[in-house]
Amino acid sequence: MKVLQINAVPYGSTCSIMLGIREIAHNEGIQVDTAAGYSYHPVALPKNHIYLCGFIDKSLHIVLSYFTGKHGFFSEMSTRKLLRKIEEENYDILHFHNLHGWYINLPLLFDYVKKHNIKVIWTLHDCWTFTGQCPYFTFAECEKWKTGCQNCPQYKRYPTTFFDNSEKMYQLKKEMFIGVKNLTLVTPSQWLAGLVKQSFLKEYPVKVIHNGIDLSVFKHTDSDFRKRFHCEDKFILLGVAFGWEARKGLDVFIELSKSLDSSYQIVLVGVDKKTKKILPDNIIALERTQNQHELAAIYSTADVFVNPTREDNFPTVNIEALACGTPVITFKTGGSPETLDATCGSVVACGDLNGLIEEIKRVKNTRPYLAENCRKRAENFDRNSRFREYMDLYREIVNG
Repeated sequence: MKVLQINAVPYGSTCSIMLGIREIAHNEGIQVDTAAGYSYHPVALPKNHIYLCGFIDKSLHIVLSYFTGKHGFFSEMSTRKLLRKIEEENYDILHFHNLHGWYINLPLLFDYVKKHNIKVIWTLHDCWTFTGQCPYFTFAECEKWKTGCQNCPQYKRYPTTFFDNSEKMYQLKKEMFIGVKNLTLVTPSQWLAGLVKQSFLKEYPVKVIHNGIDLSVFKHTDSDFRKRFHCEDKFILLGVAFGWEARKGLDVFIELSKSLDSSYQIVLVGVDKKTKKILPDNIIALERTQNQHELAAIYSTADVFVNPTREDNFPTVNIEALACGTPVITFKTGGSPETLDATCGSVVACGDLNGLIEEIKRVKNTRPYLAENCRKRAENFDRNSRFREYMDLYREIVNG
């Protein structure tokens, strides 16, 4: 069996999932190759990895997409090169991850898939596939995607365009993505699976495979963090994000810093220099760390992990915290509550700051969640077990 995975970028969480699937497949005797768009900071990639476009091609795609409002309609030469590779290798399955990201020509790709009746798995890491523009719409409180996008309130956000072309893009996506005879959709959360069943993709089968983490890395890890940052006697609230903004709840942490007394200490990881300037002095702000063992030590130090995300699919940061023995409090949004059960954390109504404060105080005063229960919950999301579900799906599709 031969499978080709395609993703927008050779780094980050989606790439980690892609490479993790490839590793498990290799151990089970399945050939899984990888392909991704250009980036100036890729992770270590396999020798046979396929680079889909270069700096100039991607830059041109970004510019043309911005001024035409048509995302995914350029990079023609690199896409034709990819299609020749697919034909040469005669892959049994094409496994798509993120197809947005200015690196591939969608009309060419889907015309080829339909013409050759290729079996496809598409893991949806967000909602972009069935909207006219945006990867998420919860924060904007928009439901136009159910009937047909237009007058998009987020066209100036990723993937940014000069003018609103969401109505046309919605129709183009619908024409491209419907009609693939052998397409199975995978979502990391029940929440996203439910949205798919309300979209124009509702006729396709949907399988939920939760994201997983490396439990050999994310585990209780001792450190001198409290001593280094002079918070030995504090109740530490930890937040981790890679791109802090209102959608991730940055403003919530700022409000918490004003409302909680000095017995609490907020620590935010993933803060860039621009964001650090607007944070109050009583928040410890740390830049993004590429060292996962160091991150595990910070998770282990915290008393509670707070995730006030306002829109999310299935945040692995919740699971990473649990694996390190730290309970989680999250807003009820997207697939975030699906990471928890009653033994390891709690869920607060999205945007309810007073409710969040009361829950933080309750956790501090009563300590209701044991570290061993948090770690036990995290075992449900071991990356090896989750990625083996893809092996079962590969076999099912090829044999079926």
